[in-house]
Amino acid sequence: MNPSDFRVRRATIEDLPALTALWQSMNLPVSGLDRRLTEFQVATDRAGKLIGAIGFQLVGKQGLIHSEGFTDFGVADTVRPMLWERLQMVATNHGTVRAWTKEIAPFWKQTGLAEPDADTLSKLPAFSSNEVPGKWFTIKLREDVEEVLSLDKEFELFKQSAQQQSEAAMNQAKTLKTIATVAAIILAIIVVVGSIYLMKNNIAPPPR
Repeated sequence: MNPSDFRVRRATIEDLPALTALWQSMNLPVSGLDRRLTEFQVATDRAGKLIGAIGFQLVGKQGLIHSEGFTDFGVADTVRPMLWERLQMVATNHGTVRAWTKEIAPFWKQTGLAEPDADTLSKLPAFSSNEVPGKWFTIKLREDVEEVLSLDKEFELFKQSAQQQSEAAMNQAKTLKTIATVAAIILAIIVVVGSIYLMKNNIAPPPR
């Protein structure tokens, strides 16, 4: 099937009747999704008929791929890559750093979505599908610039702190060295003065 036979775009209010019929056929919660129309990207054929749709909910810098549906799953393999490309564009425009889904079609794993580790899962936002049964899959789309800058800043502060501690230690060592040098000089002076005193007064030094 030729991708040029289809078009993907953002859903509009005119798509709502067709989307409602699609959601009903997929047993999706129409009453909730109809209020989130702006989350959806749709695929249409040459005649403009809606053949598929998928939602992308944004929460902060993360996004949820959800509520995928097709009127004819025979076109899914052709249309899914087009919808995924469209979602990536949306993610880029909004500075999204990570995408999540509970969609189970093999295509999503093939794009790189995988089960998250415990640390990544702990950062899962409050998506609308959090209570829906199923495993989570996720993919990192880009580096979080603010997070990287924050880590760089923390490292720079650590370097400055370490440098300050090192300089303080060196200054302390210099001070101790100076004190030791002065003490040695004073002791030497005392010894010399004492020796001169003994020589002038013909006092023999005590026997060893």
